[in-house]
Amino acid sequence: MTEITETTAGPLEGVRVIDLSTVVMGPYAAQILGDLGADVIKIESPADTVRVGHYRTTPGMTPLNLNVNRNKRSVTLNLKDETDRERALDLVDTADVLITNMRPGALHRLGLSYDDIAARNPRLVYAHAQGFRGDSDRAGHAAYDETVQAASGLVDIADRALGEPVYLPTIIGDKVSSLTIAYSVLAALLHRDRTGRGQQVEIPMTDTLIAFNLVEHLAGHTHVPETSPTGFPLSMLKGHKAVRTKDGLACVIPYNPQNYRDFFTAAGRPDLAEDPRVGGDAIDSADHEGLAELIGVCAPALTTEEWAEVCAKHSIPMAPVLELENAHEDPYVQGGHLLDTVEHPTEGTVRTIGIPVRFSATPGSIRRLAPVAGQDTEDVLAELDAAR
Repeated sequence: MTEITETTAGPLEGVRVIDLSTVVMGPYAAQILGDLGADVIKIESPADTVRVGHYRTTPGMTPLNLNVNRNKRSVTLNLKDETDRERALDLVDTADVLITNMRPGALHRLGLSYDDIAARNPRLVYAHAQGFRGDSDRAGHAAYDETVQAASGLVDIADRALGEPVYLPTIIGDKVSSLTIAYSVLAALLHRDRTGRGQQVEIPMTDTLIAFNLVEHLAGHTHVPETSPTGFPLSMLKGHKAVRTKDGLACVIPYNPQNYRDFFTAAGRPDLAEDPRVGGDAIDSADHEGLAELIGVCAPALTTEEWAEVCAKHSIPMAPVLELENAHEDPYVQGGHLLDTVEHPTEGTVRTIGIPVRFSATPGSIRRLAPVAGQDTEDVLAELDAAR
């Protein structure tokens, strides 16, 4: 059982972040900053969509809310109410960072655009995340992770590799954008500390995921004229998948001829270890697909644990497939404190996702578990009044 303490720690101690965002993209970014020591105040409307769905004990305390809103204080304000809106602006005046994913039109109507805020707090880093670029003809359009996967080319990659235009079964556009918000905010804070000036940072989900996808998938279109199609060949292989061992699933990825020879020998197939395709100094790209199929054919020869020993001995890239249903029992997960249990003040015993980054001098910490909506309104506003 992990103990939650009120001790502020981390490299962002002393930085105040206003989280004026909903669902996952903005809240997850703000949570990361909170994990690193920032004082995060979440201004939420009376009905944030992340609080809609299954809950065990308290209305609004959904698993998704518990996972993206820790290390925050919750203040409930109705921004359409003039008094509440002024209170929100007063809080923004005290902040170093504002994160929002509200649409531009709504921000202008509420007097919360960058120009409005910068006139009051010119040192503020104003991070605005949205589906599409603000200067494009799609600015202000509704966007969800699936639309961003489509607009970024990710669905095309899946269609070409798998034969089906499927969506990746995770909200990758939101979460990659969350990480982009976090590092962009840190860069803007560094600039602010050097110059004294804040700035607006726009993080369009579609642009972010296009850039993310093209790192390897631009491939032969990197050159003009093109030298080969787009798509990273290894990732696009039909047989590029985890394989079934004698007792489970594993990722086994021989990368060079010696890896293949050692793999086939361990599988009891000396004939394949002498195959001309793995006899040279490098694997011909034309042979990758056939060899990938042979990995699947040979993998059932050993158990997952036996393959782990073989692959470690011969430096063959390998990992057992983590079953999420049993992730909390996995020794690697336990050793990294990635799913420890904690006592939540309203929800009882819950698992909390650990902080994956380790700092030797300024470690992050989980100081507050996700709050009930509005539970800190009175305290935060009292602090605001006392500081006047």
